[in-house]
Amino acid sequence: MSDEHFDDLVKFDDAGLVCAVVQDDENGDVLMVAYMNRAALAKTVETGKTHFWSRSRRSMWLKGEQSGHVQEVKSIAVDCDGDCLLVRVVQHVAACHVGYRSCFYRRRTPDGGVELVGEPVFDPDQAYG
Repeated sequence: MSDEHFDDLVKFDDAGLVCAVVQDDENGDVLMVAYMNRAALAKTVETGKTHFWSRSRRSMWLKGEQSGHVQEVKSIAVDCDGDCLLVRVVQHVAACHVGYRSCFYRRRTPDGGVELVGEPVFDPDQAYG
């Protein structure tokens, strides 16, 4: 056990943000990447549900607040440089707002094409209106 405090290890950028990679705690799949500011990180720790900072809307949001597809936090780690978080979660339904479980459902093929590597698990029109 270290005498360091976790929050002191996190290095927020000039915009006050840190990158957060969200990973499925059960199978290790990377589900999404988003950004947290200090308030979003604190709210995530406080509630056990992921909260992020939307750079486009300039506001904090709870993952799943509209769709119900929340993420239950199992652990939060910081990388050696302090500029990236790894958030391991139990994902309810899907992380991707376009209907896939993971936002990383498209893979580059050797010829430069695109291969879909997942199936949609929900209809975004029904979840978001």
